[in-house]
Amino acid sequence: MRALITGGAGFIGSHLAEVLLARGDDVHVVDDLSTGSMHNITHLKANPGFSYTLGSVMDRRTMAEQVDLADVVYHLAAAVGVQLIVESPVRTIETNVRGTEVVLEMAAKKNRKVLLTSTSEVYGKSTAIPFVESGDLTLGSTHLGRWSYACSKALDEFLALAYWKEKGLPVTVARLFNTVGPRQIGRYGMVIPRLVGQALAGEPITVYGDGSQQRSFTWVHDAVGALVDLMDADAANGEVYNIGSTQEISILALAELIKERTGSSSPIVFVPYDQAYAPGFEDMMRRLPSLAKIHALTGYEPSRTVAQIIDGVIDSLR
Repeated sequence: MRALITGGAGFIGSHLAEVLLARGDDVHVVDDLSTGSMHNITHLKANPGFSYTLGSVMDRRTMAEQVDLADVVYHLAAAVGVQLIVESPVRTIETNVRGTEVVLEMAAKKNRKVLLTSTSEVYGKSTAIPFVESGDLTLGSTHLGRWSYACSKALDEFLALAYWKEKGLPVTVARLFNTVGPRQIGRYGMVIPRLVGQALAGEPITVYGDGSQQRSFTWVHDAVGALVDLMDADAANGEVYNIGSTQEISILALAELIKERTGSSSPIVFVPYDQAYAPGFEDMMRRLPSLAKIHALTGYEPSRTVAQIIDGVIDSLR
């Protein structure tokens, strides 16, 4: 099996490449290094089954060639992180929408199965907790760039499912909920590596808003295992699946737990959203998935608690 991973030099993509190589698949990565890094895949270069192209998923010639050579396509390339999304909404929309258009078009020509990674962000301001894949999506105003990411990923989903319904392209959508683990950086707003990095450096641990917003976090190896299982399952074609954890924690409690487990003396300080991101920034108070659908298909179960995820990030950053 030859797998093509777009965004494969990123945090999740590099872990996915490791898993596929370990089971004997050949892996080719396409990444423009806009948010990924060569450091994430340097250790894979010695594997004869691994290869890579430095380029964009919006490059039609590159994608036509690599999709043609692949048996399956994991489409992970996307603009990621709240900070990047707020600062660069044009880049966010173009990367997510145009990149997915090209990948799906090329895959349809060769009938290659596609696993499209989406995001819990598409649920927007929905209060129907836990989030079920068939539930309504509730997005904010188009005047707030913060929602451009959710909207662009929702459009990706619509397009992917349209290819399945109209052209018979085997495609599966996976909505990831706050995936965390080694190699993730806090540069673009990812909360756990950002807070752990601050705690280890003795810097103030910055909580945005009042810290009452609740999140659930997914260990990267759980997420990657789920992606592989969904790709391998024909019954997943044309379907959408949540991948995450059902253990919730408030951001303030998360900061306190990080401070405790790092043994840090750093103070916890609160930063208003307007100061952290942009005036009028909106956040969701809860983001909790239902895992019933993916559990029924693959037996998926989260393997780590929040405390264990934090410990794993601490170990990797130290």
